[in-house]
Amino acid sequence: MKDLTKYRNIGIFAHVDAGKTTTTERILKLTGKIHKIGEVHDGASTMDFMEQEAERGITIQSAATTCFWKGNQFNVIDTPGHVDFTIEVYRSLKVLDGGIGVFCGSGGVEPQSETNWRYANDSGVARVIYVNKLDRIGADFYRVVGQVKRVLGAHPLVMVLPIGTESDFVGVVDLLTRKAHIWDDSGLPENFKVTDVPADMVDKVEEYRAALIETAVEQDDEVMEKYLEGVEPDIETVKRCIRKGTIDLAFFPTYCGSSFKNKGLQLVLDAVVDFLPSPPEVKPLPEVDAEGNETGEFAISDPTKPLRALAFKIMDDKFGALTFTRIYSGTIKKGDTILNSFTGKTERVSRMVEMHADDRNEVESAQAGDIIAIVGLKNVQTGHTLCDEKNPATLEPMVFPDPVISIAVAPKDKANAEKLATAIGKMVQEDPSFRVETDEETNEMILKGMGELHLDIKIDILKRTHKVEVNVGAPQVAYRETITKPVTDSYTHKKQSGGSGQYAKIDYTIEPGEPGSGFIFESKVVGGSIPKEFIPAVDKGFKTSVDKGPLAGYPCLDFKVTLNEGGFHAVDSSNIAFEIAAKAAYRQTMPKCAPQILEPMMKLDVFAPEEKVGDVIGDLNRRRGMIQGQEPTPGGVRVKAEAPLSAMFGYIGDLRTMTSGRGQFSMEFSHYAPCPKNVSDEVIKAAKEREEAKRK
Repeated sequence: MKDLTKYRNIGIFAHVDAGKTTTTERILKLTGKIHKIGEVHDGASTMDFMEQEAERGITIQSAATTCFWKGNQFNVIDTPGHVDFTIEVYRSLKVLDGGIGVFCGSGGVEPQSETNWRYANDSGVARVIYVNKLDRIGADFYRVVGQVKRVLGAHPLVMVLPIGTESDFVGVVDLLTRKAHIWDDSGLPENFKVTDVPADMVDKVEEYRAALIETAVEQDDEVMEKYLEGVEPDIETVKRCIRKGTIDLAFFPTYCGSSFKNKGLQLVLDAVVDFLPSPPEVKPLPEVDAEGNETGEFAISDPTKPLRALAFKIMDDKFGALTFTRIYSGTIKKGDTILNSFTGKTERVSRMVEMHADDRNEVESAQAGDIIAIVGLKNVQTGHTLCDEKNPATLEPMVFPDPVISIAVAPKDKANAEKLATAIGKMVQEDPSFRVETDEETNEMILKGMGELHLDIKIDILKRTHKVEVNVGAPQVAYRETITKPVTDSYTHKKQSGGSGQYAKIDYTIEPGEPGSGFIFESKVVGGSIPKEFIPAVDKGFKTSVDKGPLAGYPCLDFKVTLNEGGFHAVDSSNIAFEIAAKAAYRQTMPKCAPQILEPMMKLDVFAPEEKVGDVIGDLNRRRGMIQGQEPTPGGVRVKAEAPLSAMFGYIGDLRTMTSGRGQFSMEFSHYAPCPKNVSDEVIKAAKEREEAKRK
């Protein structure tokens, strides 16, 4: 049986261009997993193995690999940085025990770093911070540490100080040992020497070391008492305290270096071993019942306990469907039959593989703490729990955000139509934030995603990976509707056409709810004017109607229906009669409630050179953007804003034109907000034209 204390399940996450994939490549080289480093900018990195990743120089899907450092097994996941693929970060963090948050030495804490950090906080993942690219112009380790405190509200525990800046960056001082690690110019990671602290840094090292020790000893009352009496703890004791604080998320050990120049990474790998938790040290995952409520049972990290595993990613490749699985407790052996607690069906484990990007290594068994891929499971989707069939359980599932943008696609001919259905089926399984609907009347497929780039990549995968030729429509915004005025109303459903009839009477109030409250149903019926067994049918009738709003047929958000009174017939009343009454009541009353169209508002973070900021802000104002702040950075200015998604199509091209190619931006969904009347009128008009076209 493997020693679980020697396991580290870690993810590497950051903003686009902070150097995550380059850092992962260096880790693989240092741990002996690969012998030739592939560069992202050459499209040759090991972890970015999709054609689209190599071309664009970005990570699109998380990739997994296993490597070893000083007798410890690292299961590493390299995640994307682009905001359209945050879902990959979210689901990876869900199954990891620790992470390395990579920040760019010159860019600092960028918008996507904030989102990823928030996800990691939500998942309770312990992290070390690595400030990369210190060899770049404008790089400043101390500024980035300040941003981590200010922007992320986190406590970075500085473990090393950089020696030299920008092109003069040569190495780091380890504060615990008071030793300098200096690399030569060969670019080889192993070519470094350990020397005394440079004379001009001694005072700074002592200042930061004292702060480090003071923060660490706060984790242990006994050690702290001795420290206050003047007894400094030994390095092993300090490391133990840092480990406890890191696992408790009290602070985040912070390192620096240059992955591209191979400087500083060995200390980060040591920190993963010293400070990040092994599977038994992580808070066990709660088990839940069918409604999603915790049962009080937990998946304890122990190979001898019943099997509890979570499928966190499905990937289709030339060998068949791969289900990436994190095993929380128990053991899986080749040939075992396991239960999918979501579907209630069993599956046979015919093959299991340990992944190294897109290579694989067959294994006979895997146990608690392992991250493996199971080949050929039929009905498993992301977030499903795999468990012991004699001892079933469900782990806390994953929750994915709703898409905000859609495009229509149609196959170019009949041959492509069959291929399209198969390809889309596989793609939906792989990516839970990608949804597909078919418009019954026009026969078009509506693809829904998290942003323009997200859908752009999906079309590219359809064409290149699945060889499907499609015609693509213009992007459409996922509008919503809501109401602004309460109305009390009544509806009676009567039908008599020979034999038994149908009768249901309901008196109800429809009123606006709090933003984000969704649909709420409440019954205030007393005294049996409607028998109890019919009330759920009224709830169901309203609930199934919310997908079609009164103005333009978009889903309706945030309103409450209260059932006040009603009437029934001893013979003619039934569940179906009350459900029909509720559906008709929705259609009758919603138009009276002053409905309005809501549009998705996006959170924008735009980087522009200083001399172009005025142009960028003027352009955002024209797009109905609200400027929320500006922050100077070494290379320009970051503008934070909110703008409606409908005004942001094609923005990257306009931004590049305005800034001579130097501007960058990231955008993620923020909330739904009411449309101005002119926009709302256009949306309603377009919806009516679509309906008209369908009728013809």
